[in-house]
Amino acid sequence: MIIPIVLILGSLGSTLAGTTIEFQAINCRKHSAVLTDFGGVGDGKTSNTKAFKTAISKLSRYASDGGAQLIVPPGKWLTGSFNLTSHFTLFLHKDAVLLASQDEAEWPAFPPLPSYGVGRDEPAGRFSSLIYGTNLTDVVVTGNNGTIDGQGQAWWDKFHQKKLKLTRPYLIEFLYSDQVQISNLTLINSPSWNVHPTYSSNVLIQWLTVLAPVDSPNTDGINPDSCSNVRIEDCFVVSGDDCIAVKSGWDQYGIKFGMPTQHLVIRRLTCISPDSATIALGSEMSGGIRDVRAEDIIAINTQSGVRIKTAVGRGAYVKDIFVRRMTLKTMKYVFWMTGSYGSHPDPGYDPKALPEIKGINYRDIVADNVTYSARLEGLKNDPFTGICISNVKISLTEKPKDLQWNCTDIQGVSSEVTPQPCAPLPEKSIECPFPEDRLPIDNVKLKTCSART
Repeated sequence: MIIPIVLILGSLGSTLAGTTIEFQAINCRKHSAVLTDFGGVGDGKTSNTKAFKTAISKLSRYASDGGAQLIVPPGKWLTGSFNLTSHFTLFLHKDAVLLASQDEAEWPAFPPLPSYGVGRDEPAGRFSSLIYGTNLTDVVVTGNNGTIDGQGQAWWDKFHQKKLKLTRPYLIEFLYSDQVQISNLTLINSPSWNVHPTYSSNVLIQWLTVLAPVDSPNTDGINPDSCSNVRIEDCFVVSGDDCIAVKSGWDQYGIKFGMPTQHLVIRRLTCISPDSATIALGSEMSGGIRDVRAEDIIAINTQSGVRIKTAVGRGAYVKDIFVRRMTLKTMKYVFWMTGSYGSHPDPGYDPKALPEIKGINYRDIVADNVTYSARLEGLKNDPFTGICISNVKISLTEKPKDLQWNCTDIQGVSSEVTPQPCAPLPEKSIECPFPEDRLPIDNVKLKTCSART
């Protein structure tokens, strides 16, 4: 039986029995409830989609009265997709596991994102993400390392067998939202991308553990997409695709939508991804990517460090990119830029829409057991310019490639780099820049909040 809402809401200290847990959040909430108060059953078999939707609908009425939080207690909570609301916190207990339903009926169908034009797996559209929200303000998804299990194997099988009718769902996605926090969670086995903030601003992503088999398709860790003022820090990602992929729309659709990803800081990321990048910029970057700051990055057994991916038809730009203090172990490439990535949504792209790649700065990098130092491929008649690489020491594998620096259609400089870079990166006595100012998202201070479970 569902307890009337007036009986379960109120101050945490007076209405909920159990253990008090403290956690950090952008805002604390005046009201609180537990999923079981709305008929939730944590047996791993019973669908809780209705319980989540009912709870969030009822709690949404407190948005203007100090907000509300929904506590997911210990248990295994099977659920399909559900939407969050503004001035709201979803908190997962450390012994709580959200199990994503494998029943397609539990995943509403959505049209393609306007900056993409078509679905990425299938052109018709896409399934809703597991935890979803649009046009929200002040929303938090957190826990004390609770788990969200996407149960992705069935989705991966459908992808490989070409049995999908829509693009696979993501685990967490917010669109057109402001003041978003996603933190202190373990995300495993996503059907596709894990975390996808889109068309949003003031986004804080911290202390996530993201795990997927290294051969799973498109299980990117964190993909900020046409977002501004974003902070990603203290995350550990093992993935079948890029650990972080920075995006802003696809070809003519992204150009028309015209919303860049900008003012992004990435700190203290550890990545394992044998077939993909530690941080990818693109390939869908047709709204532009600028002012990205990455520092204190560790990659182990990963294909490349920071990779720029673009192509004819993308248009826009990747510029003002700053990277420092990377430690790389067992890498195929340290530096990789690709101007011929290919992949287009449809044949309608403009072959005259050439991307502008400039102001790319790397410094203070140590890399061991490397096969290729660099593969830097600009576009004919559209060179990548303003590349700066300084204070880099690369130790090669026992069987390195003879051509360590493969460079075409690029321009820049280098300083104190071993092995010696290619001729388009002549030696200069410089230190590549890194901004000293703070982004506005760096000034966001978390509050100590509490929950009783």
